[in-house]
Amino acid sequence: MNFLAHIYLSFDDPQITLGNFFADHIRGNKYKHFPEGIQKGVILHRAIDTFTDSHPIAKQSSKRLHKNYSHYSRVIVDIYYDHFLAKNWPDYSKVHLKDYVEKFYDLLEDNYGLLPLATQRMVPYMISNNWLYSYASLDGISKVLDGMNRRTNNKSKMNFAILDLEEHYGAFENEFKLFFEELITFSRHKFNSLCED
Repeated sequence: MNFLAHIYLSFDDPQITLGNFFADHIRGNKYKHFPEGIQKGVILHRAIDTFTDSHPIAKQSSKRLHKNYSHYSRVIVDIYYDHFLAKNWPDYSKVHLKDYVEKFYDLLEDNYGLLPLATQRMVPYMISNNWLYSYASLDGISKVLDGMNRRTNNKSKMNFAILDLEEHYGAFENEFKLFFEELITFSRHKFNSLCED
């Protein structure tokens, strides 16, 4: 899953949210020096990724893209799924998306010194371009895909994946909704078990 889903699946715990958000910038066990809550967030992030990568519905979404995008398909699906989470946000939260993401940006700024260097470099761009809120629109997702393509030196051709999203929009959205219900249940169970430890 992409940023918004990982934040949402931290169930409003600030430290778990931080770890779940920046876990991709941590290699191996190099999270053990962080506060305990952040460590739990990293563990939760990895559990979510493992669940997602092995889930038949997520695999089905990815397979639709594989011919054109090869191993980048999973990354693209993660971005698509964040779009559908943002677009359908009222189905998942009583807090307006704009308020939710602003509260998260405040959390990042309040804990900036705790963030890994790669995250610190990314955060100003994320906030100034309001990435999380922009996910709700196709234009926002198109910009994300353009940026991802540039990061691969234009090898991935991910910028064209907006066309695949538009062509198969209903199928991807249905797959997201079915999958995300299961992911919420899985993540809540994992969250609870981490908090009990």
